[in-house]
Amino acid sequence: MTIKKAILKTMLVPVLAGASVLTMAAADDNFISIGTGGVTGVYYPAGGSICRMLNKERKVHGIRCSVESTGGSAYNVNSIRSGELEFGVAQSDVQASALAGVGQFTGNPYPELRSVFSIHPEPIHMMARADSGITTFEDLKGKRVNIGNPGSGNRAMMDLLMSERGWTKETFRIAAELKSSEQAQALCDDKFDVTIWLSGLPNGSAQEATTTCDVNMIPMNDLVSKAILKEHGEYSSVIIPGGMYSGNEEDIETFGPKATLVTSSNVPEQVVYQLTKSVFENFNSFKRLHPAFKRLNPEDMANTALVAPLHAGAAKYYREMGYIK
Repeated sequence: MTIKKAILKTMLVPVLAGASVLTMAAADDNFISIGTGGVTGVYYPAGGSICRMLNKERKVHGIRCSVESTGGSAYNVNSIRSGELEFGVAQSDVQASALAGVGQFTGNPYPELRSVFSIHPEPIHMMARADSGITTFEDLKGKRVNIGNPGSGNRAMMDLLMSERGWTKETFRIAAELKSSEQAQALCDDKFDVTIWLSGLPNGSAQEATTTCDVNMIPMNDLVSKAILKEHGEYSSVIIPGGMYSGNEEDIETFGPKATLVTSSNVPEQVVYQLTKSVFENFNSFKRLHPAFKRLNPEDMANTALVAPLHAGAAKYYREMGYIK
């Protein structure tokens, strides 16, 4: 869904003398959409939370926000590029790949991609059936593995983990390509042995799997994982606390990217400014909308894991608040 012409016409109204911010006429037909992920993950409520903050004052700024469940990070970036979405939630590593034209974006870089803010860390959840015999990532060879649906952040991470080891889909007995929303049930139904997904803490699919069947969380702290951390600044180490998921009482050492909100340089500055302002000026309310937001810090969100350049609208607000120079 694209921004209606009414927004663009409003943006062209001359600024009144002495006014520092362009006032957008309120109108119910000014829409933006945020692409997220599967409804059981954290992206969907994250997008919904952002829309909720923006929609609280839609009678003032004239922007109505809606959230869409999508295929995930890469899908969202491509849909922003095509104009189907104005904003999307995407992993920080997907930002990096899109800008450079590598990985899923090989030969097709997206220099117009822009950052708005980072959200929560997204550690790798590697979940294996207890009867699979899997205790490390290396044990996946010859197993039934869900490598994630094409276009998703999960698939992008799995592709990197496989590439670093020289593996292909033929390395596995089965290489399934299920969506995040399908993984937990399929794992418990013995359709495959192991799956990984990237998500904020706690993750609904991981909770579903660990409470439905006997599933173990597998650490991601081997030498290859450590090499990836050293080479890729968009990732960081994360500890999944023991007891967060049923039957897994020990801390799990893993790593992952951060979820970020991205947009296009073609989206008007005032739209991005207003969205950013709505979230940060209602920050305490925003943090209460999901457990994954509990440890968020405004200055960190304005400065960390933002691989793509900041959108001018977000940068304008951060300078006003002193978060950036």
